[in-house]
Amino acid sequence: MIFQPEKLQIKDQRMKPFMDPAEIWGFINNAKPSKERVRDIIAKSLDKQRLTLRETATLIEASDPGLVEEIKQGAKILKEKVYGQRIVLFAPLYIGNLCINTCAYCGFKSTNKAIQRITLNKEQLVSQVKALEDAGQKRLILVYGEHPKYDANFIAETVGIVYSVRSGPGEIRRVNINAAPMDIDGFRIVKDAKIGTYQIFQETYHEETYAKVHLGGIKKNFEWRLTALDRAQEAGIDDVGIGALFGLYDWRFDLLSLVRHTNHLEAVYNIGPHTISFPRIQYASHLNLDQSHLVSDADFTRLVAILRLAVPYTGLILTARESATIRNEILQFGVSQIDGGTNIEMGGYAKKEQTEAQDIDLEQFQINDNRSLNEIMDELIMQGYIPSFCTSCYRQGRTGEHFMEFSVPGFIKRFCQPNALLTLAEYLENYAPESTREKGYQLIQKKLDEMEQDSSKDSLLEKLEQVKAGKGDLYF
Repeated sequence: MIFQPEKLQIKDQRMKPFMDPAEIWGFINNAKPSKERVRDIIAKSLDKQRLTLRETATLIEASDPGLVEEIKQGAKILKEKVYGQRIVLFAPLYIGNLCINTCAYCGFKSTNKAIQRITLNKEQLVSQVKALEDAGQKRLILVYGEHPKYDANFIAETVGIVYSVRSGPGEIRRVNINAAPMDIDGFRIVKDAKIGTYQIFQETYHEETYAKVHLGGIKKNFEWRLTALDRAQEAGIDDVGIGALFGLYDWRFDLLSLVRHTNHLEAVYNIGPHTISFPRIQYASHLNLDQSHLVSDADFTRLVAILRLAVPYTGLILTARESATIRNEILQFGVSQIDGGTNIEMGGYAKKEQTEAQDIDLEQFQINDNRSLNEIMDELIMQGYIPSFCTSCYRQGRTGEHFMEFSVPGFIKRFCQPNALLTLAEYLENYAPESTREKGYQLIQKKLDEMEQDSSKDSLLEKLEQVKAGKGDLYF
C-alpha cells in the first residue's frame, strides 16, 4: 500500500498540487522589510496570530543584524507565551533500512552497497523498546525505509508491538511514525493501529531541485509525496507533521513553502500541522550532493525564529543532527520538541556497549549530539526548562481541530506546564540519578512557587504526591 500508480489521478480538487514557485519567489523578491514593518509583524505574531506568506517573506528578507535580533527575541517571547518553558522529549527508533529509492542525500539510498540492510524482527524490536523504556523514554517515532515490505500492515503490526512492551515501570505512551506516502486505505490501516502523529517531509518544495536529488524509485514522484498528508486527512489522521531538509535548495524558498503547506492544510481541512521539522543536511554514507545551498549556523538560527513567529501554535522539532551547542542556542527561539539519547544505528539502543563514534555505513546520516537522555534532562533542568514526556493531548482527544481550538489562542499552555511537571516527577522517581533528581525537584518547586494558588494548583500538588507514592501516567 505504499504506492499504487493507478490511483495517482487525483479527482478531489482539494488534493490538487498547491505549490506555485512563482508565487513563493514573488513574495520573497517583493518583500520590503522596513524596521516599522518588521516590528508590526512581530507584534502581530506576539498577539498569537498566524502570519501571511507576505508577512513571513518580509521577516525572511530582514537581514539587518538589529532586526534579526528583534526577530529572535520575538520568537523567544512567543514560545514562552504559548508553551511556557517545557521541552518535549522523544526518541527515534529505526525499524528497517530497506529502500528502493535513490536519494542523493541519504545513506539508505538503494545504490549504496556499503550499508548493511536490516529489518528488526519482533524479538529485536521488543529488545530495542525495553532499552528505551529502561532509559525513561515515553514517546517514540518509528522510522521506516521506503520499501514494499514496509507496507501499512507491517507498520501497524510494529506499532502494536511497541505499545505492548513493558519493562519495569516503563511504557511507550505515544508512537509517531515517519513512513513513506500511502494511499487512503493504507492510511486507514495505520490510523486503526492508534499511531500518534504521521510525519512526512517533502525534503524540498522546489520541484526542479526535487527531481535532481531523487534519482530513482517511487520517491521521484513529487506530486504523490506532496499530497500524502491530504490522503492522511481523508483517512481520518488529523495529527500530522511536515518538514523540509534544509540545504537542498535556497532556505528562504523552502521556509516559505512550509508556511504555504500549512496554509493549505488549514484552508482545506481546518487543521494545521501538529509539528514542523527543519533538519539540515549532514554527512551520510556515499553522499553525492551539490553543496551550494548548505545553510550556515546563523541562517539556521534565524529561520527557526521566523518559523516560530509565522506559525505560533505548531510544535517545532529540532533533532540530534545538530550539535549540543547549536541545539542549546536554538532552543531559546521557539523549539518545543527535541530527541534525546538518540541512536540511529539499526538495533543500537539494545547494545550493551554504547560508543560515541558512529559507523556511518550502519546509519542514515551523521548525528552530532550524542548525549544520553539523562545528560540532556540534566542540562535542560539546569537551564530552567521543564523536560516533558507528556502525551495527554493525544490521549484526551486534543488532536486535529480540537488541538487547534486550544493551541491557536495559546490556551494549550494551561495543560503543557502541569503535565510536564508530572512527567518530569515520574522520570525523577523512576530513572534519574540522585543528582538529577535533586535538581529536578528544585525546579518543580520553583515552578510551583510561581503558580497562583487555585484549584488547578491543588490538583497538581495532589497528583505530584501520587507520583512520589509510585503512581504513574497522571495528567490533565
